[in-house]
Amino acid sequence: MLRRTLFLIIMASALIMGAGTSFAQQERFALVIGQADYPSGSLPTTLNDAGLVAQTLRTAGFDVSGGADLGGDDLRHAVREFLGKVQGAGRDATVVVYLAGQALQIEGENYFLPIDARLDNDSDVPLEGFRISDMLRSLAGTPVGINIVILDAARDYPKLGGQPIAPGLAIMDAPQGFAIAFSAAPNTVAPEEQGPYGPYATALAEMMQQPGLPLEVLFDRVRLRVHEATAGRQTPWDSLNLGGADFFFFEPEPGSAPVAGPPPRRSIEQLPAPEAYVYAIEEDTIPVYQEFLRVYPQDPMARRVRVILAERREALIWRRTLVMDSPEAYWTYLRRYPRGPHAEDSRRRLSRLSVALEPPRQFDIIEYDDLPPRLPDEFEDYAEIYEIRDLPPPPPPPVAILPPRPAEFER
Repeated sequence: MLRRTLFLIIMASALIMGAGTSFAQQERFALVIGQADYPSGSLPTTLNDAGLVAQTLRTAGFDVSGGADLGGDDLRHAVREFLGKVQGAGRDATVVVYLAGQALQIEGENYFLPIDARLDNDSDVPLEGFRISDMLRSLAGTPVGINIVILDAARDYPKLGGQPIAPGLAIMDAPQGFAIAFSAAPNTVAPEEQGPYGPYATALAEMMQQPGLPLEVLFDRVRLRVHEATAGRQTPWDSLNLGGADFFFFEPEPGSAPVAGPPPRRSIEQLPAPEAYVYAIEEDTIPVYQEFLRVYPQDPMARRVRVILAERREALIWRRTLVMDSPEAYWTYLRRYPRGPHAEDSRRRLSRLSVALEPPRQFDIIEYDDLPPRLPDEFEDYAEIYEIRDLPPPPPPPVAILPPRPAEFER
């Protein structure tokens, strides 16, 4: 109760602090929700994280709506009320949704959990959880030009009814006009933090306050900052589909030029290994990670990159599997990843299709030609990822790429 009260005080302070801020000709709306008091255990940083982000957004000129420790009915009411508010917005409007709490993925769908969710088995999740794709569809039906949806909710969750569930969140494709950001890469969870703030919310607030920082650069820097702050244990992810639209949380200082967009494509071969690794994390694409392995196969960071590649490739293959939604697609997944995070999801889908749950000896294995071919030394068996321990910490980002963290954002 005390932590919920502190959240509401922070929200109220944000309204006061941001009252004098003016962003002419821009409509800005934000929904910020922090969930902490779950039956499975209270989350230590989420209310503070939501308060920090709400304060930053209000200072940036957003009309902020918020809630803390919402049950299912209150959560859905808060979202419906917010959607009603933005229905009258114009094409130049920007919407930010920031959700901090617990979320789960089941069969490719992500669900944000109200604090009164009662999950005894996997079939309870769609009934008790709030499906993120439903909110995206509702936002896409508004006249808003830019939608930014941020899920700070990739946390570990126990088995449901004795059945394993895939960790973290399922990869999502951003619709036109959307930016989607996760606090941890698909199928991964953030390490437990005792606070007072989580590394993702701290990095997000820091980068939001940088004047003239384009969204693509902002999320790249958030990824680097969190990766640095957690010694590589947490690597955020994002998907942007804004069609070249410009947006800054804070406009450039008078007389200064906006921060440039992403630099021209660099060659890993022309960079020393530590800088090449940082560049690969900043770019966060399969081809760049593979290029790092080709150039620096024996570098101490190569093993970490192989883990990242295996996780990313599996997430994309699972996404393609769901799109195809055929017995051959699920059997292909199970043949390739018999101990993969979505093996149980595959069997759930096969059961609904009323076919054999295990791959037959002979069937048409599906090849995904739109993915770069796997390198010989990439991990294929997903279980091998979790057998790796004590990976060396990543090198610090060069100051030219990521300046030191300002003192006010030291956690």
